[in-house]
Amino acid sequence: MNDRGVALVTGSSAGIGKVICEHLLQQGHEVLALARRPTAIVHPRLHSFEVDLGDRAATATLAADLAARFPITTLVHNAGIIRPALLADVRLADLDALTELHLACAITLAQAALPAMRGKGFGRIVLLSSRGALGLATRSAYSATKAGMIGLARTWALELAADGITVNVVAPGPIRGTEMFHEVVPAESERERRLAEAIPVRRLGTPEDVARAVDFFVDPGAGFVTGQVLYVCGGASVGTLTI
Repeated sequence: MNDRGVALVTGSSAGIGKVICEHLLQQGHEVLALARRPTAIVHPRLHSFEVDLGDRAATATLAADLAARFPITTLVHNAGIIRPALLADVRLADLDALTELHLACAITLAQAALPAMRGKGFGRIVLLSSRGALGLATRSAYSATKAGMIGLARTWALELAADGITVNVVAPGPIRGTEMFHEVVPAESERERRLAEAIPVRRLGTPEDVARAVDFFVDPGAGFVTGQVLYVCGGASVGTLTI
């Protein structure tokens, strides 16, 4: 197994983040798993850190500590929250919370990892956005901040390309088996069944579907791909979707 270096993954305790960690470990990475709860993965190359990534000071402190201890060359920012509401009910406090987690956290972690990436002349940054970035009812704060992640990635891709650092986005559609999805759509419900039927491929996604997309972007051989958005959505990004 080749040593792929150190990868930092957020939202790693369950669902998509946990499967991404498993894939990175299989590829030979040392993995730093950041989440509000410890990950259930037990592996000699996995280090689990409990942190509220919506807390700016706590995130900055941990990011600086990890950057001092580990030469991070892969960053996968997967942590996310939804806070759904129709426009009339949107709370600006929710917008602030999603901005902090989806955007400010991404900046803090990328800044911490940047010296090691530049020092090695190699880096991979993958931001987990959402099909919801294209627009979805009740998703004002979520859609705005997930679209913002695409703007960050395209900007960073231009700034960091000459350093051997690629920056890309994976934008999942409805992914069953994740806490965030089932907070909105109950598992095994009629609503879940109807949603699956509305997706062109006639099924919901899985965390494995998303992890495979991340695998592509973090691969050392993907150095000619940067600033791109890959929708892992069963075709929902080219049609309509109602959740």
